[in-house]
Amino acid sequence: MTVILNQRRDIDLDAALRAGWQGEAVEIGAAAIARMQASRAAFERYIANPDVVVYGVTSGYGQNAGRRLSVAERKTHALRPPLAAQANTGELFPVRVVRLMTLARLANFLEGHAAVRPELAIAVARLLSAGPLPSVPRDGAVSAGEILPLAWLFADLAAAIGTQEKEALALINGAPVAAALAADGVLAARRRLPVIEATFALLAEAYKAPLAHFSPEVSALSGDPHELAAAQSLAALWQGGTPDRRPYQAPVSFRILPKMLGRLRRQIAELEEVASLSLAQVSDNPVFLPPDAAHPNGHVVSTGGYHNARAWPALNALAMAMADLCTLADRLLAKVLDGKTSGLPDQLNEGTGDERHFGTLGFALVGYGEKARRAAQIRDIADQIEAQHVVRHGNEHHHRPWLRQDHGVVAGACQQRPAHLFRIGVGRHRDGIADAANPVVAHPVLDDA
Repeated sequence: MTVILNQRRDIDLDAALRAGWQGEAVEIGAAAIARMQASRAAFERYIANPDVVVYGVTSGYGQNAGRRLSVAERKTHALRPPLAAQANTGELFPVRVVRLMTLARLANFLEGHAAVRPELAIAVARLLSAGPLPSVPRDGAVSAGEILPLAWLFADLAAAIGTQEKEALALINGAPVAAALAADGVLAARRRLPVIEATFALLAEAYKAPLAHFSPEVSALSGDPHELAAAQSLAALWQGGTPDRRPYQAPVSFRILPKMLGRLRRQIAELEEVASLSLAQVSDNPVFLPPDAAHPNGHVVSTGGYHNARAWPALNALAMAMADLCTLADRLLAKVLDGKTSGLPDQLNEGTGDERHFGTLGFALVGYGEKARRAAQIRDIADQIEAQHVVRHGNEHHHRPWLRQDHGVVAGACQQRPAHLFRIGVGRHRDGIADAANPVVAHPVLDDA
């Protein structure tokens, strides 16, 4: 299968799943090619005007933005691949995230807003089917915008294709890394949600918690559709479970399950919105606005499109929700393993001579949860320090950027760890819990995890 792109909105979460996670090829459609050809021709007419000033095209980059380039200098400048921005090293982005970056890069191209030739867009798309992608370091990937990781991804392509005016800049400007991280977080969270809910349902079933605590009728009173959806999901998982329930209320850690799982659903939904917008948005700087009645050759505007203000806070919020679920899982696991409160065999031991001890699972759950929580807190503190630095020192090229890709990267990595513990921790011993609870129906989603 091949993902066909004719317009920006074709780059959605389904395309991200197919091209990013499932490894499908990407092809630029005929409509997009025609639009890019027309946009490039208009842009070339636009910059032929000697009075026009376009950052990075008629001028240098960064500190050299005030230097005007001659026509000959422009072409030499345009051919220079962005090797200078390959300044960071260290741990690499996962291949699936690099694929998502490559896909998201095309959003600026498809409708002509980057003013690149169709040949360049086609070359970028072919990276997704032409073999191994370049390695992209994530450590130290902090800059004004996302030029450091994008330089690693596209510098070789720029050198190979022979970039023309604005094209090298169009490869490394904008915010496709933020879009990629947001999309990756959504795709991962969607897969983890049913595993997490089934795990908590199984713990409550083993404890024989009264089902009235989790009634969708009660959750509906909150007015929160995400809490209600969580309660309905739990109710479906308990269908056919044991009718023998505790005659008194279960501990708080059980009763708050619909609210905590509702929070997770809410953060996933928010990140879905952010990712959907980010994947298809025009984030180029400078951006080319195609011809209209007032601008027959189009016109160019410098923007702050490279700053995605929503991606990393949404990723951090998801990481925090996962971290808190780790704490909750630790509490529930402790209750289930304690035979005096659960009514189950202590530590789920099978009898004399069984000395297994599962209590250390809680240690790991808390540890990973604290790592995720700490990562989000550190980045909030860093933002405050960063903002103070800007106030004192001004120039955006002399401070750590407002959008720092390590925000999203660390938050994304840390929200994976807590979810992973549900699989290797609680989920690892689900058979023992299930046997002790003697449920009538199995939970296939856990079996497939």
